[in-house]
Amino acid sequence: MTNRVAAADSRNANAAVRRLGFWSAVLTAVFAAAFFAVGIATPVRSIPYPYVASFIPNDYLWMYPAFLLAPTFVVLVACIHSYAADERKVFSQIALSFAVVYAAVITTDYFIQWTVVEPSILSGETAGLALFTQYNPHGLVVSLESLAYLMMNGAFVFAAAVFAGGRLERALRWLFVASFVVAVGSFVGLSLLGYAIVTFEVAVITINCVVLVISGVLLSVVFKRPGVVGPSV
Repeated sequence: MTNRVAAADSRNANAAVRRLGFWSAVLTAVFAAAFFAVGIATPVRSIPYPYVASFIPNDYLWMYPAFLLAPTFVVLVACIHSYAADERKVFSQIALSFAVVYAAVITTDYFIQWTVVEPSILSGETAGLALFTQYNPHGLVVSLESLAYLMMNGAFVFAAAVFAGGRLERALRWLFVASFVVAVGSFVGLSLLGYAIVTFEVAVITINCVVLVISGVLLSVVFKRPGVVGPSV
Protein backbone atom coordinates (compact mmCIF):
# COMPACT_ATOMS: atom_id res chain seq x y z
CA MET A 1 0.00 0.00 0.00
CA THR A 2 2.78 2.42 0.96
CA ASN A 3 4.69 1.65 -2.25
CA ARG A 4 1.59 2.29 -4.38
CA VAL A 5 0.99 5.64 -2.68
CA ALA A 6 4.63 6.63 -3.16
CA ALA A 7 4.47 5.65 -6.83
CA ALA A 8 1.28 7.68 -7.33
CA ASP A 9 2.86 10.70 -5.62
CA SER A 10 5.90 10.37 -7.88
CA ARG A 11 3.73 10.25 -11.02
CA ASN A 12 1.80 13.31 -9.86
CA ALA A 13 5.03 15.18 -9.17
CA ASN A 14 6.40 14.23 -12.59
CA ALA A 15 3.21 15.39 -14.29
CA ALA A 16 3.37 18.71 -12.42
CA VAL A 17 6.97 19.27 -13.48
CA ARG A 18 6.12 18.44 -17.11
CA ARG A 19 3.19 20.88 -17.12
CA LEU A 20 5.15 23.66 -15.47
CA GLY A 21 8.15 23.00 -17.68
CA PHE A 22 6.02 23.03 -20.83
CA TRP A 23 4.30 26.33 -20.05
CA SER A 24 7.43 28.07 -18.78
CA ALA A 25 9.22 27.00 -21.98
CA VAL A 26 6.38 28.35 -24.14
CA LEU A 27 6.24 31.62 -22.20
CA THR A 28 10.03 31.97 -22.34
CA ALA A 29 9.90 31.75 -26.13
CA VAL A 30 6.96 34.19 -26.30
CA PHE A 31 8.49 36.79 -23.97
CA ALA A 32 11.89 36.56 -25.68
CA ALA A 33 10.30 37.02 -29.12
CA ALA A 34 8.20 39.96 -27.88
CA PHE A 35 11.23 41.54 -26.18
CA PHE A 36 13.28 41.28 -29.36
CA ALA A 37 10.48 42.43 -31.67
CA VAL A 38 9.51 45.47 -29.57
CA GLY A 39 13.19 46.32 -29.07
CA ILE A 40 13.80 46.25 -32.83
CA ALA A 41 10.72 48.43 -33.40
CA THR A 42 11.90 51.02 -30.86
CA PRO A 43 13.86 53.78 -32.66
CA VAL A 44 17.57 54.05 -31.95
CA ARG A 45 18.15 57.50 -30.49
CA SER A 46 21.39 59.40 -30.10
CA ILE A 47 20.75 61.66 -27.13
CA PRO A 48 23.56 64.04 -26.09
CA TYR A 49 24.75 64.45 -22.50
CA PRO A 50 23.08 64.41 -19.96
CA TYR A 51 21.27 61.62 -21.89
CA VAL A 52 17.80 62.67 -20.75
CA ALA A 53 14.82 62.42 -23.12
CA SER A 54 11.07 62.26 -22.56
CA PHE A 55 10.07 59.52 -25.00
CA ILE A 56 7.72 58.03 -22.41
CA PRO A 57 6.24 55.42 -22.51
CA ASN A 58 7.22 54.36 -26.07
CA ASP A 59 10.93 53.91 -25.42
CA TYR A 60 10.23 51.85 -22.30
CA LEU A 61 7.72 49.36 -23.72
CA TRP A 62 10.39 46.79 -24.62
CA MET A 63 11.27 46.47 -20.93
CA TYR A 64 7.92 44.87 -20.07
CA PRO A 65 8.42 41.56 -21.92
CA ALA A 66 12.10 41.63 -20.89
CA PHE A 67 11.06 42.01 -17.25
CA LEU A 68 8.52 39.16 -17.48
CA LEU A 69 11.13 36.98 -19.18
CA ALA A 70 13.34 37.01 -16.07
CA PRO A 71 11.10 35.14 -13.57
CA THR A 72 9.83 32.89 -16.35
CA PHE A 73 13.38 31.86 -17.20
CA VAL A 74 14.10 31.09 -13.54
CA VAL A 75 11.04 28.81 -13.41
CA LEU A 76 12.15 27.11 -16.63
CA VAL A 77 15.64 26.42 -15.27
CA ALA A 78 14.10 25.12 -12.03
CA CYS A 79 12.09 22.67 -14.13
CA ILE A 80 15.28 21.67 -15.97
CA HIS A 81 16.80 21.01 -12.55
CA SER A 82 13.90 18.66 -11.71
CA TYR A 83 14.24 17.05 -15.14
CA ALA A 84 17.95 16.36 -14.69
CA ALA A 85 19.21 12.90 -13.83
CA ASP A 86 20.61 12.66 -10.30
CA GLU A 87 24.23 12.56 -11.45
CA ARG A 88 23.71 15.74 -13.49
CA LYS A 89 21.80 17.78 -10.91
CA VAL A 90 24.95 19.58 -9.77
CA PHE A 91 25.11 21.20 -13.22
CA SER A 92 21.44 22.16 -13.23
CA GLN A 93 21.80 23.59 -9.72
CA ILE A 94 24.65 25.81 -10.92
CA ALA A 95 22.57 26.80 -13.95
CA LEU A 96 19.71 27.77 -11.64
CA SER A 97 22.09 29.89 -9.55
CA PHE A 98 23.22 31.78 -12.66
CA ALA A 99 19.57 32.22 -13.70
CA VAL A 100 18.70 33.74 -10.32
CA VAL A 101 21.62 36.19 -10.57
CA TYR A 102 20.48 37.19 -14.09
CA ALA A 103 16.90 37.71 -12.95
CA ALA A 104 17.89 39.74 -9.88
CA VAL A 105 20.16 42.07 -11.87
CA ILE A 106 17.84 42.60 -14.83
CA THR A 107 14.64 43.14 -12.84
CA THR A 108 16.44 45.66 -10.62
CA ASP A 109 17.78 47.43 -13.70
CA TYR A 110 14.37 47.80 -15.36
CA PHE A 111 12.47 48.51 -12.15
CA ILE A 112 14.74 51.51 -11.51
CA GLN A 113 13.83 52.81 -14.98
CA TRP A 114 10.10 52.66 -14.20
CA THR A 115 10.17 53.90 -10.61
CA VAL A 116 13.11 56.33 -10.60
CA VAL A 117 14.04 57.51 -14.10
CA GLU A 118 10.57 57.90 -15.66
CA PRO A 119 9.01 59.81 -12.70
CA SER A 120 12.10 62.03 -12.44
CA ILE A 121 11.94 62.96 -16.13
CA LEU A 122 8.19 63.61 -16.02
CA SER A 123 8.59 65.86 -12.98
CA GLY A 124 11.58 67.71 -14.45
CA GLU A 125 13.95 66.46 -11.75
CA THR A 126 16.73 65.42 -14.12
CA ALA A 127 19.83 66.38 -12.10
CA GLY A 128 22.09 63.37 -11.64
CA LEU A 129 20.13 61.12 -14.03
CA ALA A 130 22.87 60.82 -16.66
CA LEU A 131 24.28 57.61 -15.19
CA PHE A 132 20.87 55.94 -14.94
CA THR A 133 19.18 56.61 -18.30
CA GLN A 134 19.01 54.04 -21.07
CA TYR A 135 20.37 56.56 -23.58
CA ASN A 136 23.78 56.69 -21.91
CA PRO A 137 25.97 54.32 -24.00
CA HIS A 138 28.23 53.69 -21.01
CA GLY A 139 25.67 54.05 -18.23
CA LEU A 140 24.38 51.62 -15.63
CA VAL A 141 21.46 50.36 -17.75
CA VAL A 142 23.75 49.08 -20.49
CA SER A 143 26.35 47.79 -18.04
CA LEU A 144 23.85 45.88 -15.90
CA GLU A 145 22.10 44.44 -18.96
CA SER A 146 25.42 43.18 -20.28
CA LEU A 147 26.22 41.57 -16.93
CA ALA A 148 22.76 40.03 -16.61
CA TYR A 149 22.75 38.43 -20.04
CA LEU A 150 26.26 37.09 -19.50
CA MET A 151 24.89 35.42 -16.37
CA MET A 152 22.13 33.95 -18.54
CA ASN A 153 24.84 32.50 -20.78
CA GLY A 154 26.36 30.95 -17.67
CA ALA A 155 23.01 29.30 -17.02
CA PHE A 156 22.95 28.07 -20.61
CA VAL A 157 26.35 26.38 -20.53
CA PHE A 158 25.70 24.53 -17.27
CA ALA A 159 22.18 23.56 -18.32
CA ALA A 160 23.73 22.06 -21.46
CA ALA A 161 25.35 19.36 -19.31
CA VAL A 162 21.89 18.12 -18.30
CA PHE A 163 20.87 17.05 -21.78
CA ALA A 164 22.00 13.79 -23.33
CA GLY A 165 20.46 11.07 -25.45
CA GLY A 166 17.96 11.92 -28.19
CA ARG A 167 18.17 14.43 -31.01
CA LEU A 168 16.24 17.10 -29.11
CA GLU A 169 18.54 16.80 -26.12
CA ARG A 170 21.66 16.96 -28.32
CA ALA A 171 20.27 20.01 -30.15
CA LEU A 172 19.64 21.77 -26.83
CA ARG A 173 23.10 20.90 -25.55
CA TRP A 174 24.90 22.28 -28.58
CA LEU A 175 22.64 25.32 -28.81
CA PHE A 176 23.41 26.27 -25.21
CA VAL A 177 27.14 25.63 -25.54
CA ALA A 178 27.37 27.56 -28.83
CA SER A 179 25.53 30.56 -27.38
CA PHE A 180 27.94 30.67 -24.43
CA VAL A 181 30.99 30.50 -26.67
CA VAL A 182 29.69 33.18 -29.05
CA ALA A 183 28.57 35.51 -26.24
CA VAL A 184 31.79 35.26 -24.22
CA GLY A 185 33.86 35.46 -27.41
CA SER A 186 31.95 38.60 -28.42
CA PHE A 187 32.57 40.21 -25.04
CA VAL A 188 36.30 39.48 -25.11
CA GLY A 189 36.70 40.38 -28.78
CA LEU A 190 34.75 43.64 -28.64
CA SER A 191 36.52 44.66 -25.43
CA LEU A 192 39.96 44.07 -26.95
CA LEU A 193 38.97 46.01 -30.07
CA GLY A 194 37.90 48.95 -27.93
CA TYR A 195 34.19 48.92 -28.77
CA ALA A 196 31.77 50.54 -26.32
CA ILE A 197 29.87 48.18 -24.02
CA VAL A 198 26.63 49.09 -25.79
CA THR A 199 27.86 47.15 -28.84
CA PHE A 200 28.20 44.02 -26.75
CA GLU A 201 24.84 44.68 -25.09
CA VAL A 202 23.10 44.61 -28.48
CA ALA A 203 25.04 41.51 -29.53
CA VAL A 204 24.37 39.47 -26.38
CA ILE A 205 20.67 40.37 -26.28
CA THR A 206 20.32 39.30 -29.92
CA ILE A 207 22.15 36.02 -29.28
CA ASN A 208 20.18 35.19 -26.15
CA CYS A 209 16.77 36.08 -27.58
CA VAL A 210 17.36 33.80 -30.57
CA VAL A 211 18.53 30.99 -28.26
CA LEU A 212 15.56 31.47 -25.91
CA VAL A 213 13.03 31.28 -28.73
CA ILE A 214 14.58 28.15 -30.24
CA SER A 215 15.27 26.42 -26.93
CA GLY A 216 11.83 27.37 -25.63
CA VAL A 217 10.24 25.52 -28.53
CA LEU A 218 12.53 22.51 -28.11
CA LEU A 219 12.04 22.36 -24.34
CA SER A 220 8.27 22.57 -24.70
CA VAL A 221 8.47 19.41 -26.81
CA VAL A 222 10.77 17.72 -24.26
CA PHE A 223 8.43 18.49 -21.36
CA LYS A 224 5.33 17.59 -23.36
CA ARG A 225 6.52 14.05 -23.89
CA PRO A 226 4.89 11.55 -21.52
CA GLY A 227 6.96 9.58 -19.07
CA VAL A 228 9.04 9.99 -15.98
CA VAL A 229 10.89 13.26 -15.63
CA GLY A 230 14.57 12.74 -16.38
CA PRO A 231 16.58 12.63 -19.60
CA SER A 232 17.21 9.51 -21.59
CA VAL A 233 20.82 8.40 -21.71
